[in-house]
Amino acid sequence: MLLSFGRHGGLQDLASLLALAVGAVMPLSVVAQAVPAVNEETGVSAYAFDMSQVTLSSSRWHDNQDRTLTYIKWVDVDRLLYNFRANHGLSTNDAEANGGWDAPDFPFRTHFQGHFLNAWAYCYAALKDTECRDRAVYFVEELAKCQANNEAVGFKTGYLSGFPETEIDLLENRTLSNGNVPYYAIHKTMAGLLDVWRHIGDTTARDVLLDFAAWVDERTSALSYTQMQNMMSTEFGGMNEVLADVFHQSGDERWLEVAQRFDHASVFDPLASNIDSLNGLHANTQVPKWIGAAREFKATGTSRYKAIASNAWNITVNAHSYAIGGNSQSEHFRAPDAIASYLKEDTCEACNTYNMLKLTRELWLTNPTETSYFDFYERALLNHLLGQQNPESDHGHITYFTPLNAGGRRGVGPAWGGGTWSTDYDSFWCCQGTALETNTKLADSIYFYDSSSLYVNLFTPSVLKWTKRGITITQKTEYPVGDTTTLTIAGGNGGRWTLRVRIPGWTSGATIKVNGKTVSNVDVTPGTYASVTRSWRSKDTVTVTLPMKLHTVVANDDDGIAALAYGPVILSGDYGDATLAATPTLELDTVKQVDGLEFEGTADGETVSLVPFYDAHGVNYNVYWETSGTLSA
Repeated sequence: MLLSFGRHGGLQDLASLLALAVGAVMPLSVVAQAVPAVNEETGVSAYAFDMSQVTLSSSRWHDNQDRTLTYIKWVDVDRLLYNFRANHGLSTNDAEANGGWDAPDFPFRTHFQGHFLNAWAYCYAALKDTECRDRAVYFVEELAKCQANNEAVGFKTGYLSGFPETEIDLLENRTLSNGNVPYYAIHKTMAGLLDVWRHIGDTTARDVLLDFAAWVDERTSALSYTQMQNMMSTEFGGMNEVLADVFHQSGDERWLEVAQRFDHASVFDPLASNIDSLNGLHANTQVPKWIGAAREFKATGTSRYKAIASNAWNITVNAHSYAIGGNSQSEHFRAPDAIASYLKEDTCEACNTYNMLKLTRELWLTNPTETSYFDFYERALLNHLLGQQNPESDHGHITYFTPLNAGGRRGVGPAWGGGTWSTDYDSFWCCQGTALETNTKLADSIYFYDSSSLYVNLFTPSVLKWTKRGITITQKTEYPVGDTTTLTIAGGNGGRWTLRVRIPGWTSGATIKVNGKTVSNVDVTPGTYASVTRSWRSKDTVTVTLPMKLHTVVANDDDGIAALAYGPVILSGDYGDATLAATPTLELDTVKQVDGLEFEGTADGETVSLVPFYDAHGVNYNVYWETSGTLSA
């Protein structure tokens, strides 16, 4: 029986799909990490909860998730399959072709579809959304048909893409000149297949992925070391990451060997020696390689890999990141500490921040006493990626860059594609793809655990079901509008364990109360984890207060230029539709709180409203100021 999705994603013959596609793959009762990884990771001291164990409660985060969920359940799946089917010699089922970066003549078409697979898998894992599961299973079945038709169209076994395999020949011969980045697109498809395998349990996704990985092995094993290194001068996404992940998932060391072929020496060697050689490099080409290094460390225990990943993180966060946590200008790294000199319309490509958060998470798991990792994670997620999505869009459309020029505005900028809001079918930018993932896994880094502890890293309304201990923990908070979060424990009577709460570096005077009483013997020093060890009982309540105050984030290259923050929140000036010819001067001693996160101050002699940057939508804003005076205590 032919299974298909109608226009705008209406699922046809749902019962047949469930019976034929899902029932043969896995029991319907199985959720989330359906297939645990075979390989035990090296050098890890803390662990993430399964996505099924943490859910978001009503909040701004939940709203972002809902808008993205609406889109990925609305989109026409046959349109997403168009280029795969056409390239592999199959009928396109009368579907329309997409525009933008997925148009049939766009060089790296089908780079985007892997992000849909990721997002559908995450929503099934976290929300048990069966329509997302069904879409993923259907899509993978159709990809298997494309892959199975390779011989008929002259492709090697295992190949799978929206562009012909001759593009790989040209890449290997260094004669590719059409702007294609073939392995970048291939990485996205492989990563999506991997998530459908491990989160949904789809064995077809496993088989397609392993056949695709075998194709990568065949192609790259035929190249000399020099040929491989030369080929990697073309962006290749996180090929080392995904292949290392296939090793972790399957336990087959073959895939680790293939992953290590994608170790890019010209990038890795300086970082291994803690040398910043990023100036001029395309930023989002590099960060996935560093994530791959972190994954290779966890596969091999080789300290060089960890040094590469951690040095890259430190260099990027400390010397190349803006106040909102994003990095890059016109997609490129600039000289170290060049911040004030690059406040442009095309700053902070969102893909970079998505990938930096992945890298941050990987590194923290190896060193869970280091709060600076999640201080950065919070800063970038809250101030950059939360506001990347347009709250006026029912489909969660996003902006590619986040402008930081004086009088900047989200949804404007370079006309080549990154400066406007994304669309349903005519954009398909890289940042639109990573946003699908960001906004369907917002709950995955709130809580972590080890053998004796629970870590609370983010202050987000949510519910954790800690099934190994029979405990449910509900976090209620208005943070960052308020400075308090409350954790209520249900179940698990008599269990003894340690609650570790991140005390951010920006706070002072933090307090922790258990059942209304201040715990006086707990270290609440900023930049540490406050630890409370006790035999917890059902209905115990923990109240965490993190006092916030105004402070500046000074540009590395000009101490007269700074952004203004309140606690973790970057504030921006609301200029409505007014344009700014130059960076305004903010008189810091005039800044005062009006209500909650609403402030006002005097800039260039006029009163300006200062509000959270993540809420600066539909207005011209200012983030970095010339400053005079000092903030009141």
